[in-house]
Amino acid sequence: MVVTLLIVIVAGYLLGSLPFGYLVARAKGVNIFAVGSKSPGATNVRRVLGHGPGNLVTFLDAMKGAVAAGWPTVFFSWKELAFGNAAVAVADVKLLGVVGLAAALVGHSFSCFTHFKGGKGVATGAGGFLVLFPLGAIVAAAVWGLTLAVTRYVSLASMLAAVALTLTAWLRHTTPLILGACTSVMVFVILRHRANISRLFAGAEHKVGQKSDLPKS
Repeated sequence: MVVTLLIVIVAGYLLGSLPFGYLVARAKGVNIFAVGSKSPGATNVRRVLGHGPGNLVTFLDAMKGAVAAGWPTVFFSWKELAFGNAAVAVADVKLLGVVGLAAALVGHSFSCFTHFKGGKGVATGAGGFLVLFPLGAIVAAAVWGLTLAVTRYVSLASMLAAVALTLTAWLRHTTPLILGACTSVMVFVILRHRANISRLFAGAEHKVGQKSDLPKS
């Protein structure tokens, strides 16, 4: 089990570390670390380059989380069915999915490919929970969309979505593993938005629709 966990952690981290925001912006001739909020996250890519590139990065970042959480579930469940006790016990498969997602979130936020800089992990977390806790992911997405429509603050929408995910897990009496995962991700997302929280209170947070200018050189 220890070796299996290490494989899941390393694979999840490397998946999460794939810097899609940087790569998509670079394909457009833009160093995303030098413009806008200087974040390689989908929000900054969308703000700088428009909805097309931003939506592409959102999708790719979500896929990182979905694959990191999903492949251990699919692979080790298949091995358990095929080989019985020679594989990981079915009861442990969900844990491997949660560990894979956690590793992907760390990789996304602290990518080894971009000098340990990265995004805030919202899209990656959403993709992972769509696999691990679909109802929670759907509720969180609805809260995210409603908050964004009313306030136009992506940061506030992201934090409230993370809170909604955890509340849904609690109200639905999910397993301690899923509730713990939701709570941990909620705390992680809020901590990653510390600077945004300060700007929100100061009335200086960027709203959707305020486009950042590209550098002249």
